[in-house]
Amino acid sequence: MSIPRPRPRLDEENRAFWTGGAEGRLMITTCGDCGGHTHPPRLLCRHCLSENVVPQSVSGLAKVESYTVNHQAWAKNMEVPFVIARVRLDDAPSVILTTNIVNCPVDAVHFDDPVRVLFEEQDGIFYPLFEKVA
Repeated sequence: MSIPRPRPRLDEENRAFWTGGAEGRLMITTCGDCGGHTHPPRLLCRHCLSENVVPQSVSGLAKVESYTVNHQAWAKNMEVPFVIARVRLDDAPSVILTTNIVNCPVDAVHFDDPVRVLFEEQDGIFYPLFEKVA
């Protein structure tokens, strides 16, 4: 499924998140002082306000926190239905990403399902999507 996605404007704060998928890496801003994770990416830790933050690769494993099934084709040539989900990252539990669950029937998605990241590239942006872990 290829959903036409809005293109984010890349900047110093978010570039690693949107381009890390080129190397198969989910990049999350991590504080070198307190170890906290910040998303959306910022140049300041949301936990301790330190400026000692860098994007770091995380495993990309997560659990489905919540989800809905979209049946409305709100863009031309959009395939429906599809799952819109919020997933909590296993090794960055303070980070919840809003994403799509792909590569399975929409009725096969459940709360707490383990999922893993994969990336869909559109015009140099690598959108993190998730699929169920077998």
